[in-house]
Order: sequence, then C-alpha cells, then structure tokens
Amino acid sequence: MTKKLKGVSFGEILFDVFLEHKKIGGAPLNVASRLSSLGADIAMISGIGNDENGKNLVDYLNNSGINTEAVQINETYPTGIVNVILNEKGNASYDINYPAAWDKIETTEQNLAVVKEADFFVFGSLSSRDSVSRNTLKSLLEVAKYKIFDVNLRTPHYTKSNILELMYESDFIKFNDDELNEICEDLDSGKKSLEQNIKFISEKTNTPTVCVTLGHHGAVLYYKNKFYHNCGFKVHVVDTVGSGDSFLASIIYMLLTGQDPQYAINFASAVGSIVAQSEGANPVISPSEIDEFLCGF
Repeated sequence: MTKKLKGVSFGEILFDVFLEHKKIGGAPLNVASRLSSLGADIAMISGIGNDENGKNLVDYLNNSGINTEAVQINETYPTGIVNVILNEKGNASYDINYPAAWDKIETTEQNLAVVKEADFFVFGSLSSRDSVSRNTLKSLLEVAKYKIFDVNLRTPHYTKSNILELMYESDFIKFNDDELNEICEDLDSGKKSLEQNIKFISEKTNTPTVCVTLGHHGAVLYYKNKFYHNCGFKVHVVDTVGSGDSFLASIIYMLLTGQDPQYAINFASAVGSIVAQSEGANPVISPSEIDEFLCGF
C-alpha cells in the first residue's frame, strides 16, 4: 500500500469579506484544503479567536478532512478578516486586519511534533508580519523535512530582509511574476529574461525548485535543473481569489507523489484555471472535472 503524502500548512486562516458576502480563505488554508481534496493528509497550524468566525473556520477545516489539533484558540485577538476588492477583470486587492489571532501563533511541543512527522511544510510571507508567529515559524523551519515557501507578497506586511531569509530556508519557492520581478530587482540580479531570473534565485538561495505563475499566460517550473512550461488555459475569469493557492497545492501534490514534472505543471495550471472561473477560493473540484478540462485543451 502506498504511503499517504503527509503535510503541514502554516499561517493565516480567515474570512475573505466581499461587498455582499464572505468566504473562508487565507492562502495557507486554501493550499491545505486543495491538498486534502487531492488525497494528502494535511494538518493546519494557525490561530483563531474565541468567536463565531473561528468556530466556523474550524468546522470547515474538519469537514475538509484537515487536522485542526494545532489550531490555537486565542482569547485576546479575533479571528482574521480580509476585505477583498475586485476590479473589473476579477483581480483582487486585499485589506488585511491586524492584529488577528493568526499573528500570535505560539511555539508548542505539539506543533513541533506535527511538523517533524510531516513529509513537507508549506508557509507564506504574511504569517511573518508579527514577531510571535514569525518566531514560531523559525522554530518550525528548523525541524521541517521539506520546506515550501509561497512568497505571496502583501503590501505593507513584509520586509525584504525577511523574504530573503525565508528563501534561504526553502527547498521550493513559488512566486507570481510580479513578485519574482520585485525580488530580483531588489537583489540586483541584472538578468533580463524570466528563466534567467528564476535560475538566479535558485542559485543565490540554493533552492533546487522554483515555480512562477504567470496569470492567464500559465506558469514556469524549474525542477532538477530543467525548465517546464505551461502556456495557460483560456477561461472566463469570475475571480482570481485562491487560484494561485490551488495551483501550488496541485503542483506540490503531483511532484511529491512522483508525477512527471510536465504533467504536474499542466495539472496544476488546470486546477488554478478551474478555480479562477469559479466564485471564491475553494470550489469543490472532482478528479473527473480536472481530467475533462485537460482533455479539452
């Protein structure tokens, strides 16, 4: 019997609040949710307030098959809220409340043990905006086997020095194209092309796997010293919230279960596109829907 892939997602769990409704979100939660749906055994390390939003988030995680034993209940700070503003193309901007319970994740023997037992550990930059969660993240990175950094820049909630520090800790870095350009400019890469900048990041930070999403133009994967490309799928975009998170979850799952890298990036791009043509970050997607989507292109 094949061993089930086991992972941990660390960071923000929250509600995305739109003009007329709210949806469960937060990049680490979105990644965990998609990984769970693909068949991985996933635990969440985060914080919620002792409030109705927090209870609803834990109910959602439990119903999604995600282990919530390391989700801490904070009596002082509320469950996270993000106000989401969509432009006419469905692209999102975010107003993220601070402080929230997920800013105050404490280091515990429990969450250290959860990470030690996992095959991989996923984290993003936003969870480092507060010193409490940032210090916990540093402790967890010391014991993680395989570290996946979703750069996920959210102005003004990051510093360039912290981003660089986290990149040096990583085995796999995922950017979007704007994030890659920003970081490479700050590091004075002097490179012109996308592929040159990806190799620059890989060599500078000693990170063997780098992936960059390009919106509707697809994605590029640098894996075992070779580039793989997907040129994107033409879909009607409803909103882009969570699309990159589902892409990341899908490519993690495919690569770490030994799938061909080209198939992995095609599969992940398909899942991200299906999310983009749906409302919210975590639409239910069946394996047959992904297969049918890929067969249509």
